[in-house]
Amino acid sequence: MSKTKNLVAMAFDTGGTMSDTFIIDEEGVFIVGKAQTTPENESEGILNSIEDALEQWNTSIEVSGNSIEALVYSGTAMVNRLLERQGNSNIGVITNAGFEDLHRLGRALQCWIYLDYGGRLHAREHEHPKPLIPRKQIKGVRGRINFWGDELIPLYKEDAKNAVEELLEMNVDSICVCFLCSYMNISHEFQVRAIAEKIMKEKGREIPIILSCEHNPVRGETPRLNAIIIEQYAAEPSRKQLISIAETMKKKGVPAPLRILTTYGGTMSPYHKTLIPTMVSGPIGGMIGTRFIAEKYGIKNLVSSDVGGTSFDVGLVMERYVPTKWESSLGRFILNIPMIALDSIGAGTGMYVRYNDVSGRLEFGPESAGYKIGVCNEQSGVETVTMTDCSLILGYLNPEYFLGGKVLLNKDRAFKYIENQIAEPFKADPYVTARGALDLIEINMKNHLNGMIQGLGYRPENYTLISFGGGGPLHVAGYSKGLNFQNIMIPEWAPAFSAFGCTCADHSYRHEKSVDMVIPPDGSMIGFVSSILSSTWTELKNNIIKEFEAEGRDPNEMIFKPSLRLQYFGMLDDLEVQSPVEELTINYSSELQRYDSPELEKITRSYDDLFEQIFKRGTKSPELGYHITKCIGTGIVPVPKPRLPEHKLNIEKPNNTASKGDRDIYWDNKWYKASIWEMGLINSGNKIIGPAVVEAPATTLVVPPGYKVKLDEHRIFHMEVNS
Repeated sequence: MSKTKNLVAMAFDTGGTMSDTFIIDEEGVFIVGKAQTTPENESEGILNSIEDALEQWNTSIEVSGNSIEALVYSGTAMVNRLLERQGNSNIGVITNAGFEDLHRLGRALQCWIYLDYGGRLHAREHEHPKPLIPRKQIKGVRGRINFWGDELIPLYKEDAKNAVEELLEMNVDSICVCFLCSYMNISHEFQVRAIAEKIMKEKGREIPIILSCEHNPVRGETPRLNAIIIEQYAAEPSRKQLISIAETMKKKGVPAPLRILTTYGGTMSPYHKTLIPTMVSGPIGGMIGTRFIAEKYGIKNLVSSDVGGTSFDVGLVMERYVPTKWESSLGRFILNIPMIALDSIGAGTGMYVRYNDVSGRLEFGPESAGYKIGVCNEQSGVETVTMTDCSLILGYLNPEYFLGGKVLLNKDRAFKYIENQIAEPFKADPYVTARGALDLIEINMKNHLNGMIQGLGYRPENYTLISFGGGGPLHVAGYSKGLNFQNIMIPEWAPAFSAFGCTCADHSYRHEKSVDMVIPPDGSMIGFVSSILSSTWTELKNNIIKEFEAEGRDPNEMIFKPSLRLQYFGMLDDLEVQSPVEELTINYSSELQRYDSPELEKITRSYDDLFEQIFKRGTKSPELGYHITKCIGTGIVPVPKPRLPEHKLNIEKPNNTASKGDRDIYWDNKWYKASIWEMGLINSGNKIIGPAVVEAPATTLVVPPGYKVKLDEHRIFHMEVNS
């Protein structure tokens, strides 16, 4: 019989393969649940993962769900729809006359930003992404606003009227409006909306009119246009699914409203007017969790590595600073939505492995079996070998313990397919070929990881690595080999670490606005700049208050955090620095014969310090002056956070009750007798010496020969080479 348990927070992470649930009780203790993703109805997979978690506390969502205060979702459905080009392309666009091909041509950056370093060097590999909507659905209207927001040419209202009527005749589902410099002057976009609303009223029709100046009023017409198109193409079609999840939770008795994790680390309602900030919420959860661990352990430099079924995601925490990018790439399109900086490559446990007849080499991806796992899952219908199949025949995975035995894997079938599809062309041993396939993908992971670190002028020796995701513990020894990290951390809850990160995120909204103001080296513009910044923060704060009021939240609960993005004048990349106040003080200095602001000067000094921490002292250039690119406001309502478990440290030798015997594993061209352990029965303080495999229902930790792991008091494994 189920018993009542006081739960305070619940988070979901729905990936292409698995749906994870992370639940916190009133004491901060947490549990993890996992189930296969159900793409057609995500609620089903989520409920299965909730059930899997709550079984550990002998309760159910119906019995204990009424105490939940925070409910957060992250997932990959939206970004997958974009990547697979399965979205809604019935979208109309109105832009400046002469710029009708803006979406098709983009910027040069779009044709190489998705490539690896080698591909970027070779122009023959550069390729523009295929447009999301046909050219005929893009209409140009004459009129022009300049960089400073001045109207150079009035809007040609007859052009706008004709454009709207033509698009309505095409029966488009929505109309996106994006004019040059509308972030500085909204008048032309507002005029187009007024014209469209009048025409629709006359015709008895009503479709959404999306304005770029309301969506994200920042510099850059290409990413601004891409953002509102992708919003309608890939994000908006997910709204129905998200609302279904929210309603399902409500029917189960959960009072907390569903919140969706955003790319900048906050959360928003599924009913919010724009959903594009939630497009890549899954990997972002891992970064928020990484920052939480960095703070709790006092680690300055921590690199996160997330191995899922389809991707390998890497992000860096530098000097406990998590960088936010304002221009990023999604589905090969550049966007101007704020996003915690991370990079992904297609490399996951579900990746297909094939022999290329032309090159005579093994290749993996870009397709993935996703939740179907591989040919080892007989019910899946998969007929192409995956990385999971390779791990299975090499002895790393227990065929009777995948998802705790809920999905049985056929090892013999995997061996047969590996032998026929990828070993036979080489006339090679299937085990050697399978290990070679894993080496191939792990080398790609390793190169991506190393490239991100060294690209900032650092070495792996400066960093601690944290590995998570369902496949992280399985592959971490392979992709970290030879990189000499200070430490390698593997949380026991690695398979649900992104969901864990969701529970670390506050209920928040972030608004940005381009300001592009310069503080000369002599500080002569400080008074003027301070005045503009204060008024802009007031505008952003009022807009955020309206967001919370629309959700029925009391704005008085909100903590407002003003910040700026700035750079040394003439540099290309900016950094974000928080302001100590939302209204800057302006004083007149008779000695300097100019106005100054002590708070703004404090902000520039904070920028100097941050720049030195990240890029080192020799590259600082305050003598150039400062360029303030964006004004940012973040409104936060704190929510309950998880608490790391605290366990007494035991002796290094594990109890016999944790042992599950042994089995053969293949590593470095040899077979080894590996000890097998049940992860949940290993005590804090225990040390496992390789070759060994540590199993859990949701993940598997491989400890190769020459390695060892030790479990600390917070249930995080630390891996090192066994000396």
